[in-house]
Amino acid sequence: MFGQRDDRDKVICSRPFCWLFCWLICLPVIVQADQIDDYIKSQMQEQHIPGLSVAVVKEGRVVLAKGYGLASVELNAPATAETVYHLASLTKQFTAAAIMLLVQDGKLGLDDKINRYLENPPANWQAVTVRQLLTHTSGIKDYLIEMHAHLPDGTTPADIVAALGPMPLNFTPGAQNSYSNTGYLVLGMIIQKVSGKSYDEFMTERIFKPLGMTHTRRNSYDDIIPNRTAGYIWRDGKLHNSPFLDPALYDNADDGLLSSVLDLARWDAALYGDSPLTASSRTQMWSPVKLNNGSSYPHGLGWILTDVNGHRLAYHYGIRADSSTFIGRFVDDKLTVIVLANLCLVTGAQRIAAHIAGLYRPDLRGRDFDRDHCAERLPATSAVPDAA
Repeated sequence: MFGQRDDRDKVICSRPFCWLFCWLICLPVIVQADQIDDYIKSQMQEQHIPGLSVAVVKEGRVVLAKGYGLASVELNAPATAETVYHLASLTKQFTAAAIMLLVQDGKLGLDDKINRYLENPPANWQAVTVRQLLTHTSGIKDYLIEMHAHLPDGTTPADIVAALGPMPLNFTPGAQNSYSNTGYLVLGMIIQKVSGKSYDEFMTERIFKPLGMTHTRRNSYDDIIPNRTAGYIWRDGKLHNSPFLDPALYDNADDGLLSSVLDLARWDAALYGDSPLTASSRTQMWSPVKLNNGSSYPHGLGWILTDVNGHRLAYHYGIRADSSTFIGRFVDDKLTVIVLANLCLVTGAQRIAAHIAGLYRPDLRGRDFDRDHCAERLPATSAVPDAA
């Protein structure tokens, strides 16, 4: 009976059968952990990745958080679950979340024209809306891919807007989708204008601090940032330190945040509740954008959308000269895989994430999750991608 001790328990559990039974119960977990470790180590060797951190979150609970390899090769410092990486374009989902918080506050609307929030707005941008910036349907040129050669170091976001202003849009706003870092750089300017606070202050006060994301912040080469990884590129058959990236160009609201897999797991857990984002905001973030012709395109607000064997996936990847990142969230299955690496890769982080998801759920294996999205967009002449 419950609540009464039976000495027979001691006899039964001392028998070899009991140990065998317990071992068989635990075996699937052990095999899965070994499979993940073996796969990641093989991929790190194949792709020459110095350091990598992984988190798997099921229903808001971390079931795996681990580092592999080295956060700093020169210092022989190991990568851990608390290692801090450049998020690259994973930054965009936080910028999108900040915009949705301002929408929740009643301070702006997704279909507002952006000119009302910019000083000296370009005449060509008068028809562009906040939603179109969020969904890459504005037609505004990408300052990192299309304009990089024409933007000197030290260029501010306002300088970038001024430089792009006289140039024609790539297409009529809302007509199609074409990835543009500029849109999110401008969204950072809008956040500052509408909130009356700097981008960093707003993000910290409304998202990072409430969620306990103590390792998440804007990149700074001047500040001492605990657990920050070094960045690398693989070139000419050997590892090199990544080139310096001018923070005025690369550390804005489109590309500039730092974080760890544990902090991103906290962010993922928050997306199951109504704080900081309401159910309505989350639904809008994970809904495909409607184009002018009435068709839908699989891009939400700061998230890319796809379907893997009938399972909805919201994800984003990031690439810059010092990191490769990926977060994939199976919205209905409540499973999220996060991969952060300190090497510039045009593919790899999403490949690793896809394989890990398949180990937890074999029916989640699918080509759409494991595509080279970066190569589809980056110029063929780019040996080192600027940003994604």
